[in-house]
Order: sequence, then structure tokens, then C-alpha cells
Amino acid sequence: MSGVERLHLPDGHAVIFKYSRGPFTDEHLTLRHARAHGLPVPELLSAATTYDPQTGDDILGMLLEDLGDPAREPTLAEAAAAAVAIQQVPALPGRPGLDSAALATLPSRALKRLATLQAAGRWHDPALARHLRALAAVAYDRCHDAEIPPWGMLHSEFHPTSLHVDGSGRWRLLDMARACTAPGVLDLVSWQGTQTAPDTAALYELLVAYVAAGGPATALSNRAGLPVTRWAIGWHRMWIVDWYLEQAARWIPTPALDENAVAVVVRHLAEAVDALSA
Repeated sequence: MSGVERLHLPDGHAVIFKYSRGPFTDEHLTLRHARAHGLPVPELLSAATTYDPQTGDDILGMLLEDLGDPAREPTLAEAAAAAVAIQQVPALPGRPGLDSAALATLPSRALKRLATLQAAGRWHDPALARHLRALAAVAYDRCHDAEIPPWGMLHSEFHPTSLHVDGSGRWRLLDMARACTAPGVLDLVSWQGTQTAPDTAALYELLVAYVAAGGPATALSNRAGLPVTRWAIGWHRMWIVDWYLEQAARWIPTPALDENAVAVVVRHLAEAVDALSA
């Protein structure tokens, strides 16, 4: 659905060419919005969209400043500072927000996506529906307080590879294709990735660093009767599961790829149930 290439120009310079299909065709607008409000992102040199009649998708092509290879991994302090900077950017105009009401509907929406996949003979693991029904049963009790600060622009794929640090220690944010308006604590959960079990201690450490870097102290506040770490982990996992299911149903119509994806989704759902249940 997207790709990145380095283009070497005759004059010896290089630029980055990034291309993507829907729903990632607004990233150029996000980059312009972010840069206009002081967020360090690569310079957008040019952007154009075209229509692919074979797939019915729009395709975005962008030429971006080439930052070169990163000098090192970002530190916890740099991650915290970047998260604060993201939250200082005004919400993206015209983008739906992941507020309390939207969170409450995620499990039921995911159940509908699952039904579509199962009607096509796919995704029949019984644990999927069982976990989603358990989450639907608690969603309206656990959705509250999404708008407690930090609330605003969310990177949505905030992790070490999306924060480029150069040799002088300057950092810039990459990969803004899924930016939206949502609780900022979801980005802080995203930082540790999803390949391993969620680490509440590491998340709390990042939250503390976030507040020390200038983020609102309410980032540490309980939400919907839960510690913020559990609330954020639970809703982050539920949110990415809904996204996985949408991808499978709309953009990855390949049953041969289902087995690994189903196993990942079942694990994430179990983590969400564990975090959000009483």
C-alpha cells in the first residue's frame, strides 16, 4: 500500500520518493500542516495524486527532503520531547476524532468487520468474536476520559523508527500518513511496539518523561476508573485490531496471509481484554 525509495539526481543530490494508496493519500497535507505549526518533519518538495482505474484507488506520490540514514536510535527523552511537540500541533482540520464516543463503538465496529471476513470464508478463529464481545460489554464503561489532556494531534505510528536522529542530535518525525485527532497517551503506548507483551512499567516511565518534557500532568491521571497505563494499552490494542480487520477486509483480500494476522489479532485482543476488564 506504500513504499519509499531514495532517488539519486544527476547533480549528486538525493531525494526521497514516497508513494501510497488510499487511505494514506493525505500525508502531504498532514506534513504541510505539521511543518506550518513548527513540528520538525522532512521538507515536502512536491506532491501529486493520480487515479488508478484498475484498482479504483487514488495514489499519492511525494518528493521529500532526504535526511540520510539516522545516526542512532532516539532516547527516551527525545521520544518524550517529540510526543509533546506533536500534541502542540492543532488538530488536523476535517479529520474524525477518536473521542470517548468513538472508542465505545470500536468493538462493535470490529465485530461487523469480522462478520464480513467470515462471510467470505476467512478469520474463523472463535477467540476473535469471544474477545470482541467481551470488549463490547465493557466498552461503554471504559471509554470515558479520552479527552483528558493530552488530546489533539496523534502520530498514530509513533515508534523509534519514525523518529529520525541525525549526527548533530536533531530529530525529525517521519511517516505521518495515519495522523489523526485522539488521546495523546495512545502514541506513548505505540512507542514500545506490539511485537511483545505490553510493558506497563516502561509506559509509565515514558509518561513521566513526557510530563517532565512539558506535557500536561494529566497524562498520568486515571481514566474511566483505570490507571492510565491500563486504559491506554487496552484502547491502543483495540484500535489497532479494528485497523487490522479493516485492512484485511478492504485491502488484503488474500486468505493465504490470514493465519499469521489472525494469531496477532487474537493476542492483541487478549491484551485489550486484560487491560480494560475489571
